[in-house]
Amino acid sequence: MTDTAPKTVSFGYEDVAPEEKTRRVGEVFASVAKRYDIMNDLMSAGMHRVWKDDFVRALKPRAGEHILDMAGGTGDIAFRIAKAGATVTIADINPDMLAVGRERAEKKGLTGLEWREENAETLSFSDRSFDAYTIAFGIRNVTDIPAALKEAHRVLKFGGRFFCLEFSTTEWPGFGAAYDVYSEKLVPRIGEIVAKDGDSYRYLIESIRRFPKMPDFARMIGEAGFKTVKYRPILGGAVAIHSGWKI
Repeated sequence: MTDTAPKTVSFGYEDVAPEEKTRRVGEVFASVAKRYDIMNDLMSAGMHRVWKDDFVRALKPRAGEHILDMAGGTGDIAFRIAKAGATVTIADINPDMLAVGRERAEKKGLTGLEWREENAETLSFSDRSFDAYTIAFGIRNVTDIPAALKEAHRVLKFGGRFFCLEFSTTEWPGFGAAYDVYSEKLVPRIGEIVAKDGDSYRYLIESIRRFPKMPDFARMIGEAGFKTVKYRPILGGAVAIHSGWKI
């Protein structure tokens, strides 16, 4: 935790103690780990696959680079990055998510990936270890987001880049209203039917609503030390790609 960490943090629409959020988020992802793709399909109407392709294209991974994919347990982003020839370390706080990722990698015949159980707020890696840091659909579940951003900055080499893909708040009025109905009313119900876990899906939708809007999150990235911070909205901001450089 940072020295200025709040006494309470959001867990969906609730405000809870930081350690309580960490515990409960762990329970959510332990529950949904084996249904991760279904979870993302339900929350994005299947579009998450296209967004992840777009995200990795924006990252522009290169052969010889060492890239840290944080909260990447099931390997979705890492598998895409590895195709470019980069060395990828997949880190996640949840061992159940990592277990799913290792199983998926084995089925795909992918080798050379490093898997690490890590807390984004207190990474064990040395300073200036990576050329790039990615986190996709994970930052909003971190208990102390400013601490995680500072750690991302610490472990990047000078000239390293930070890329984040995350659900946000759409600025398209008509679409926003329709998406709110879909996500708030239908996703938890579908999750209950398909995955037998409506509560976890309800939290994940609520966590999107509590996440900072695009300009506010960009400011947080800058406060962590990153320069040339940018964000690109997708679907009017329903999803956004944020980026920054350590220079």
